[in-house]
Parts: sequence; C-alpha cells; structure tokens
Amino acid sequence: MLDRHLAHLYGVPTKTLNQAVRRNAVRFPRDFAFQLSLTEVGILRSQLVTSSSDWGGLRYRPFAFIEHGVAMLSSVLRSPRAVLVNIEIMRAFVRLRRLLASHADLAGKLTALEQRYDAQFRVVFDAIRALMEPLDEAEGEPPVIGFR
Repeated sequence: MLDRHLAHLYGVPTKTLNQAVRRNAVRFPRDFAFQLSLTEVGILRSQLVTSSSDWGGLRYRPFAFIEHGVAMLSSVLRSPRAVLVNIEIMRAFVRLRRLLASHADLAGKLTALEQRYDAQFRVVFDAIRALMEPLDEAEGEPPVIGFR
C-alpha cells in the first residue's frame, strides 16, 4: 500500500506518516517498506493520470508498504486509530498462538491413531501430516517487492 492510502486509514497526514517512517528507519527494512524509484513514480503517474508536480500531482517519491510495514506503522504512529490497530494486531497474535497450540494437540492425536492402526493407513496419515506442515518461505534473500 502507498503512504497516502495508509495515512488516510490511520487518520494522519501523509507528511506525518513519512516523518515517522524516516525517524524510525531501523523498524522499516526494505522487505517491510521502500520508497518508489523515479521510474516507478513515473509509471504510477501515468497509471493514475495525475498532473505534474506544479499542479497538485506527486511531489515526492511515495513509500510503499507490505503487510509487515503496515503493522509496524501502528507501533510508530501516535493517532488513536493506530493505537487501536496495534491492539488488534496483538490480539491476532494471541489467537494465532492458541490456534497453534490446538494444532499441536491435533498432531498428538494423529500420532496416537497412527500407532493403533496398521501400515495400510500410512498413506492417509502422511497426507494429513503434509497438510499440517507450515509453508516454507524461501530462505536467504527476501522476496522482491515493488514494480517490475
């Protein structure tokens, strides 16, 4: 998402959002947020059919944020809405932890079932285990984000 859209959602001016990002640059690595290049800004202008910077168009290169950057914004902005978003993110983490705990219980029950039944069901148990495995993200370099 672009800085101006997030500023609107968080109820702050775009300038305030960008200042918060610059002041807390260590919290926004390149895989959380990045500033568009001049080429990308030109493409964005042509897509949005905005006027030149002399007549109300984009004057600065906007920041673009992925989901981690959006969440991080809620911890660096001081608006009432940002505080509420940050609280909801924390609640989501708690719900996720509870879900993972129940997932572990399910894995234990599956192991007990597997031990009770013979090898003819091994294929079924292996398929269920494969579905329970978390998706592996590519290790090493973070995924490339932005315009191509």
